[in-house]
Amino acid sequence: MQMKSRNSGVAGEGSAAGQEQLKPAERETLMMELSRRVQETVRLSSWWERRGIDCTILTAAFISLPAGFLLLSSSEPLCFLLGLLIMGFAHAAITVKGTHLASHGALSESPAWTDFWAVFFIEVCGSFSARAGVQAHVKMHHAHTNVIGLGDSSTWKIPFLPRSVYLFIAPLAVPIITPIVALGQLKGQSVFQIVRTIVCVFVGFFSQYYLLRSVSGLSWSSSLIVMHLCRAMFSLPYIHVNIFQHIGLPMFSATSRPKRIYQMTHGVLNLPRNPLLDWTFGHSLINCHVEHHLFPFLSDNMCLKVKPIVCEYLQEKKLPYQEDAYLSRLRLFFNNYQQLMVFAPPITELVGVQ
Repeated sequence: MQMKSRNSGVAGEGSAAGQEQLKPAERETLMMELSRRVQETVRLSSWWERRGIDCTILTAAFISLPAGFLLLSSSEPLCFLLGLLIMGFAHAAITVKGTHLASHGALSESPAWTDFWAVFFIEVCGSFSARAGVQAHVKMHHAHTNVIGLGDSSTWKIPFLPRSVYLFIAPLAVPIITPIVALGQLKGQSVFQIVRTIVCVFVGFFSQYYLLRSVSGLSWSSSLIVMHLCRAMFSLPYIHVNIFQHIGLPMFSATSRPKRIYQMTHGVLNLPRNPLLDWTFGHSLINCHVEHHLFPFLSDNMCLKVKPIVCEYLQEKKLPYQEDAYLSRLRLFFNNYQQLMVFAPPITELVGVQ
């Protein structure tokens, strides 16, 4: 199955050729015009639509945790398995959806609360440095999407691993690797930030371990195994999603990148709706990734709400709106692993839109 684009072209020069007919002044205002349409929709939306729905989903994840701990204390295999699943789903929603929204400041309009939620979700729940996480994701990946050496998703490349190991086994080590990488990211930070990150990561780990021991009644070894299973439950799709939606699409150089709207529409891809991943990862990481990269300040629900507006506008302007199925991307990466993940992808020249 090939990647589909909801216009006449696929990512690359074909879809850009039609833009040669646009006047320079018109090209300058494309993003501004789309922004006005989206901002008008946001302005007319209620707090419930802008933030409430996503906050409720995250709250539900936290509320489900006591049931998970209690079920894990059961000697019945099915009850224990159900507790493990609840813990895995809740952990994915909190550490993927929660950390992603918090890093973009999409959970609150208050700067103070924005900082608090970033530290809480990224450091306490996600076991990573909030400062390093925001720097790598928001200030690098979003600012320089698919720019070689800056925002090209190279963090997720491990070229010395065979493709089967990389795609299906290595992601299971993410819960162990994440705090180790976090320690390495502390270099250059202030003493306060270093101490805060270490304390927060420890609090997050110890809290779950303590509850598994005291509420679930597990031994120390069983508690550590359950912790890892819960944290690794969604590691495979997490790594897959991070590479599927950018790597293999047009890449740019820092000196010849196209304007923002072309950079994002050519270098970002949406996956189809998936109830499981929509709830745990959020729309902005799954079926609204194009919208998210164009408007990263929007919550998951608002990305979904403006999706028809963005899609219609890009079709109207003959810009690519790229979508592909999860299994199609997995097949592409498995069959072209050397080209996409081992060797550096070639730089794309979008003729006529620089």
